[in-house]
Amino acid sequence: MNLSPALILNCLVLSICSLHADELPWQPDSKRQDGVPEGKVTRHEIRSQVFPGTLRQYYIYVPAQYDSSKPAAVMVFQDGHNYVKKNGDFRTPIVFDNLIAKKQMPVTIGIFVNPGLHVETIEGVQGWNTEKKKSNRSVEYDSLSGKYAEFLEKELLPAVAKDFNLTTDPNQRAICGLSSGGICAFTVAWERPDLFRRVMSHIGSFTNIRGGHVYPALIRKGDLRPIRVYLQDGKDDLDNAHGNWWLGNQQMQKALEFRKYQHMWVPTEGGHSGKFGGRLFPDGLRWLWKS
Repeated sequence: MNLSPALILNCLVLSICSLHADELPWQPDSKRQDGVPEGKVTRHEIRSQVFPGTLRQYYIYVPAQYDSSKPAAVMVFQDGHNYVKKNGDFRTPIVFDNLIAKKQMPVTIGIFVNPGLHVETIEGVQGWNTEKKKSNRSVEYDSLSGKYAEFLEKELLPAVAKDFNLTTDPNQRAICGLSSGGICAFTVAWERPDLFRRVMSHIGSFTNIRGGHVYPALIRKGDLRPIRVYLQDGKDDLDNAHGNWWLGNQQMQKALEFRKYQHMWVPTEGGHSGKFGGRLFPDGLRWLWKS
């Protein structure tokens, strides 16, 4: 009997949701496998004109199978430091290595970008900096506009394309993030489906930080976009003055379902953390890149 990727993922969700966070198993594709070619990760910096005065670090993952004569698929990650770690919740370089080797996702260049910082140098700075007054994260990620997509289109993608052959096909471009980075990923595809059409959100902040709670209504009444959306959230996610993350994600799912968007809703246990999304990450990518 052949099982669909969606059914397999739902079965895995049910098995994982019976476990506590400290008991979560890693999938084989989140572990280094013998004989699988390893991609290369490099670190870079870019100063933005779209978000004036901000400097940010980003990482580029290039798979071993990359051929400069052929345009590579692209996947952009917000809060890139969380996704690029080989010992973190997502272990993206390892997962990419395994799935690309199995041809379960295309040959993909990963771009892991952090929010901008209002600093002269980020020498020694880890992540997006704990000093919020220096971080431009909420402005970039939680705002409902096309400005972050403009940053990707005019600054980040061209910077990477100087050295690598990136596809311009929006169906071969994915964007991913967790928390505010999750709603940011959706905003980019919603505003600019001509740039990105595959969205992955973990514990997305579809709440009223900067107006994101309106998305379910916009989805229900707005023009249909040619986008594909993966949503994961835990039932014990945040509940504060901005809203309830668990309910916000459920409202998103219901709106996407109502308009018959291609989407995958992955409800899990857990709170505002990448642990559950990370353990499900390989299967989530398989679904996201499915034709």
